[in-house]
Formats: sequence, structure tokens, C-alpha cells
Amino acid sequence: MKFQRSPLGTEAWDANLYDNKHGFVAKYGEDVMGWLAPQKGEHILDVGCGTGTLTHKIAESGAIVTGIDASPEMIAKAKQAYGELEFLVKDAGNFTFISKFDATFSNATLHWIKDQQNVLQSVYDSLKDGGRFVYEMGAKHNIENIHEAIKKALNEEGFELNSNIQVNYFSSAGEQATMLENVGFTVSNIIQFDRPTELVGEDGMKNWIVQFCQAFFKFIPSEKIEIIIDKAVTTLRETNYKNGKWYGDYKRLRVKAVKA
Repeated sequence: MKFQRSPLGTEAWDANLYDNKHGFVAKYGEDVMGWLAPQKGEHILDVGCGTGTLTHKIAESGAIVTGIDASPEMIAKAKQAYGELEFLVKDAGNFTFISKFDATFSNATLHWIKDQQNVLQSVYDSLKDGGRFVYEMGAKHNIENIHEAIKKALNEEGFELNSNIQVNYFSSAGEQATMLENVGFTVSNIIQFDRPTELVGEDGMKNWIVQFCQAFFKFIPSEKIEIIIDKAVTTLRETNYKNGKWYGDYKRLRVKAVKA
């Protein structure tokens, strides 16, 4: 998988790569749905719905589900796959709805939003009184090996400024609970745990970096990006390649909070 820059010069989400090589995102998200426990007839919002796999799973309960994502590519694929559901291009960090939801769900999205206060406020405002918010995101030190290997390669190739780019916000349980309470939520469940995650195939790590680390490579020539990624993969073989398989050093934060 070669690195392909967005034609707009921003992070591009390859919806096909996401579904074909990173299906573990939705697979693990099904476990998070156990905390949501969707009920027939409930109105539920899926924040950062991606290609709609989990939105569809929630809808199978009989709930009425709306999926939102900032990526037009992801929303287009979701509409193509699940045309009976409502999908909208909206920024999870700043959205509004006239009607209120019984519950909001989010999987592997919040760590992409640096202004956590805004997204939590948007979710809070979208819920009915007593509505619940169930989500999972990257926890503190999530994928630290991967990011450190990329930063090391960037520095070696003379791109020190890029190595200082903040790609994600990974929160501790304590930090997240405080922010939720600050916007008015009551936290009912919160856990932080390690979850080494198998990546698909011999190019699993390279594909992962191409999909999820584009922000590190702004303004770098494509041929240099290939060199940097290859260097990072070589470094990561020492820590993240075991028994012939690649693993992401995932640490997760799972939360259920209620609008008081």
C-alpha cells in the first residue's frame, strides 16, 4: 500500500482500505455496544460512524439510528451499503440537531478531536434528559510505540517540525471523567485497559500508518514519506511484530455517562 495524499492536502480517509484492512475497528466496537444496550424505537446517534457498520448493527435492535462523520468518503460508502439509514456529513467536534436523542454512541472517534470539551458539549446538547452516552476511544499512551517510531524516522530524515505535530488526543480515565462532569454528565461506568490489536497481513503496520497517521506527513514529498514509513516499520518490528503478526499497542478507554 503506497501512501496517497489527499488532493486537498489534508488527512484523507480511504473508505475501502478502512473496511478491507481495518475491520477490527468495527469488530471491537460491537463489544462496546453491550454497554449501549439499544432498545427498539429509541432514537440513537452514532458519532463518527465511518462506513456505517456499527450504525447498521445498532439499527438491527429496532432503534432509529442516525450516523454522522466528518469524512464525505466514509459517509458516501455508508449510504451505499446501508441506504435505509440516515447518514450525514457533520463535524463531531461541533454539531447540532433540533430533535433530541435517547442515546449517543461513538467508537474510536473521540481521540481524533483535540477539543474534547466541544465534542462532549455537542453530545450533551443532542441528548434528552436522562439520555446516555456510550463510547470507546484511545486511552493515555495508546499506540505510543507507533507514534514514537514515526517521530524518530521524521527526525532522522530532517523533518523535526513534523515530529511535533499532535495527531490525536489520548485521555486518561480521570481526565475524561472530569471533562464529562464539567459539561453536566454523570459518569456511571469508566474503564481503562490494554488491548493489543492484530493488524491484517504482512503489510499490516504499513497499511495502519498510511490510514491513520497522515497528519504527520504534511508538506513532505511523497517519496520521502515512503522512506519515513519504511524506517518506522523497521523500528516497530522489534516491539510490535510477534509470531509472524503485527500488533498495534492499543490502550482503550470505555465510558458510559448520563445526562443528568
